Amino acid sequence: MKYNQAKFITSYGLLSQIPPSEKIEVAFAGRSNVGKSSLLNRLFSRKNLARVSSVPGKTATINFYQVEDVYFVDLPGYGYAKVAKTEKQRWSELIEGYFHSDRDLALVVQLIDMRHPPTKLDLQMIDFLIESELPFLIVLTKMDKLSKRQQQARLEELRQELPYADQITILPCSAETGEGIEELRELLDDVCTIEDEDI
Repeated sequence: MKYNQAKFITSYGLLSQIPPSEKIEVAFAGRSNVGKSSLLNRLFSRKNLARVSSVPGKTATINFYQVEDVYFVDLPGYGYAKVAKTEKQRWSELIEGYFHSDRDLALVVQLIDMRHPPTKLDLQMIDFLIESELPFLIVLTKMDKLSKRQQQARLEELRQELPYADQITILPCSAETGEGIEELRELLDDVCTIEDEDI
């Protein structure tokens, strides 16, 4: 896919606004401030296509981007404490509603900050993806913040911290240096091609 030709399509703040699925979709999920927007910008080789904010919990909408015949869906970050309960409820309904509606979902890219053990909400999300039988992989963000030795140690620890880690594709990435991005593109190409052939 020509990732550098990605374009922003639209944002939805309510589940009722989202039209039925008409293209293959790849969804990006993760807690607030895990680096979803930065990763998407790196993936698309664009600086500001996905709006990056230093304020956690800024992505409060579901944002759709298009690369060729595939929609890349940036879901709201979960788990940011300083948000009103009603807002958290709206996000939760948006995310769960998205997954429970009949989407042509090729893959969920679940982001986890490599520097820390997965949060309770990360683990709940992984359990949900497994129980829902949704195809997913885990991208470990912010690997550039760790030395090679620390990266290796965290990878080994994560294999203990994550359920079914031996059966999950786990890919360390850095939006800063671009490490791991090419491998991610290849994985996405493979998944979307297979999905395309099935249609």
